[in-house]
Amino acid sequence: MTSIRWREAMAAALYGPNGFFVAGAGPAAHFRTSVHAAPAFTGAVLRLLDRIDHALDRPDPLHVVDVGAGRGELLTALAGLAPAGLRERLRLTAVELAPRPADLPAAIGWQDRLPAPVTGLLVATEWLDNVPLDVADRDAPAPPRYALVDPATGDESTGTRVDPDDADWLARWWPGDGRAEIGLPRDLAWRTAVDALDRGLALAVDYGHLLADRPPAGTLTGFRHGRQVLPVPDGSCDITAHVAVDSVAAAGSAAAGLPYQLLTQRAALRALGVDGARPPLALAATDPAAYVRSLAAASAAAELLEPAGLGGHWWLLQPVGVAPILLG
Repeated sequence: MTSIRWREAMAAALYGPNGFFVAGAGPAAHFRTSVHAAPAFTGAVLRLLDRIDHALDRPDPLHVVDVGAGRGELLTALAGLAPAGLRERLRLTAVELAPRPADLPAAIGWQDRLPAPVTGLLVATEWLDNVPLDVADRDAPAPPRYALVDPATGDESTGTRVDPDDADWLARWWPGDGRAEIGLPRDLAWRTAVDALDRGLALAVDYGHLLADRPPAGTLTGFRHGRQVLPVPDGSCDITAHVAVDSVAAAGSAAAGLPYQLLTQRAALRALGVDGARPPLALAATDPAAYVRSLAAASAAAELLEPAGLGGHWWLLQPVGVAPILLG
């Protein structure tokens, strides 16, 4: 098979007719995100939503748009947890290329593109890391060139010089030699998402890196059934790369004309009331069943806060048309 650029290969492997995210059981069957890890994540998002609702003066309807919604797990959980007064005003929309799940509650909308205008919360949990991008090979003093990949085998070769826009992005956001993942498509995707908001907050939750700490060999990899595998873009596995979160943040801030907030998930969730503390041991004596339930919930919450795991993810909060809603 002819080798092609990584961006084209990722797009087909993830979002083509038989792509990883379009066909099959969905992301939850292959990897564990914060949405799947613990109800505490949904509870924190609901508390954040209440702050947004207050800042917007309790609009009716209040939109929640989940971009890259998987099989609608977050919106389903939010609908179940929201108090009656809020639930009646919520307009929940999943944005996903896969077919609508048969068991998705009727109150949740399902579409393959962003709605607009949105007043409320737009959330993207581990979406940007799957926005297809190109990979550059840089061997000074030669100019950067695109890495090509054979979709059937994952074997790489060297292609043409990078385009001027990609070269400019590399010079600003990932300078130096070695391998780099060109994050310009993620910047543009996030800007488009932010532009869909009339008023409210755009929240991206993802793993990533900053300019001062770019990984010299890049991060492109694959996942299948909970295991990291070679990134062969044949549709059989997730193809993902960490997000240049400062670049994405700058793009969203430019679109909104307002500053962003960037903090770790550990800091964000703690600011929203998630602490992972174990229940008091005395509860085991007075109500053993409640102690076991509380211990399990605390363990799940602790997973969300673990700095070397999900707690190390980034939360990017971009207000649009409202005063910043700060955490921490």
